[in-house]
Amino acid sequence: MTRAVLVAGIGNLFLGDDGFGPEVVRRLATDPGPPLPGGVRVVDYGIRGMHLAYDLLDGYDALVLVDAYPGGGAPGELTVLEVGPNDLGAGEFDAHGMNPVSVLANLGQLGGTLPLTHVVGCTPADVEEGIGLTEAVAAAVPEAVAEVRALLRRLSAAGPAPAPAPEIAPARTRRS
Repeated sequence: MTRAVLVAGIGNLFLGDDGFGPEVVRRLATDPGPPLPGGVRVVDYGIRGMHLAYDLLDGYDALVLVDAYPGGGAPGELTVLEVGPNDLGAGEFDAHGMNPVSVLANLGQLGGTLPLTHVVGCTPADVEEGIGLTEAVAAAVPEAVAEVRALLRRLSAAGPAPAPAPEIAPARTRRS
């Protein structure tokens, strides 16, 4: 049995380096390298936050988000993070946009739970209107593909996610 893993490319192709996530998942899907582990689904979500939220309700064991990440480093610098519920805070969910923090923070309101989540982010150089990645960010795409593949190998080597512990209601005492 393998882990069900969703690899989600996030970003707006019309805002320069914000198109990093979609470009990485496009390359990952067409990469002639070894096949991805079983149970992996690769999707370009672009700016469709609601679509990502509903897909996460399908019960994935892990999520790998690939996105432009304003981490403060040099343009093209990759950052890999593990994100948990305490890292998200709150945010207003916009059904017509893509704010990954808001999507993940509000997943519980839709009846879902946040799976084990990693972010593979790249510091953008330019997110102004325009199509195409800058040279620095384009150069980081192959490294990001390799990083996502390495994450997928580690996730699949970990085996299936443990089943959640059953909730046991406290015994009720009946008094007469």
